[in-house]
Amino acid sequence: GVGMGMTAPVSITAFPAEDGSFQQKVKVSLRIPSQFQDNPPCPTDESIKIEERQGMTIYSTQFGGYAKEADYVSYAAKLKAALGSDAAFRKDFYLCNGYDPPMKPYGRRNEVWFVKE
Repeated sequence: GVGMGMTAPVSITAFPAEDGSFQQKVKVSLRIPSQFQDNPPCPTDESIKIEERQGMTIYSTQFGGYAKEADYVSYAAKLKAALGSDAAFRKDFYLCNGYDPPMKPYGRRNEVWFVKE
C-alpha cells in the first residue's frame, strides 16, 4: 500500500545459455528508495522478495537506445571479448541495466555488468 516511485537502474539478472542467449529464468531487481532502505515495506505478492545486494566490483559497458534482449546479448559478448582471458568474472550470470523511463526517446543509457570474482 506504499507508493515508492520508480528508481534506476532497473536491473535484470541474465543467466546465459550455451549460445549466449538468455535462459528462460531472469530476475528483475529494483532499488528501494533511500527513505525505505532501513525498513522496507513487506511485499504482499509472494513472488516479490527483498534482497540486500552486497557491494561488488564490476566490468561494465554502456550503450544507448531502447535495449532489447539481443542488444544485451551483443554487448555482453563485446565486453567479454574486450576483457579477454585475463579478467576473472562470474560466467553464470550478468546484469543488464536500464536507467530511463520508457517515454524518454533520446539519450537513453543501458549497461551490461560482469561481476568481478
